[in-house]
Amino acid sequence: MKYTEEMSKNLNQLLTKNYDAEAGYKKAAEISENPQLKRFFETQAQKRYDFGHELKSEIKNFGETPDKGTSFTADAHRAWMGMKTAFTSKDEETILNEVKRGEKATVDEYREIINSPEVPPTTATLLRKQMSHIEEAIQKTKNFEVVMS
Repeated sequence: MKYTEEMSKNLNQLLTKNYDAEAGYKKAAEISENPQLKRFFETQAQKRYDFGHELKSEIKNFGETPDKGTSFTADAHRAWMGMKTAFTSKDEETILNEVKRGEKATVDEYREIINSPEVPPTTATLLRKQMSHIEEAIQKTKNFEVVMS
């Protein structure tokens, strides 16, 4: 596999994670009855949409084709699938726990790609910026949990 194909594969994995997170956040916003939490979920969904476009541009810069749609593979989908149970119960605390779990898995994936010796500096900078926003979202979920308890 060529360098650009490997980098494209890694970025497409992150793109798919962002598609999944965007869909998860939108669903969470739909069912949330807490106005602050609803806004938080809507804001995060928009950020993930924006991250997706940034990643698509980066993938295209490598001369590769971005993936479309949410994931169908178990590995990429697993981090956000726990949301299904949380959505069914409409328990906001459970939803926050699943968001936190999914986001932590995403941060781990970002770190792994950032730490790859093949990642170009400009790509690493983009990924660090996105990862920082995801880490902020994790902290905000913790803050909501404290307020809701």
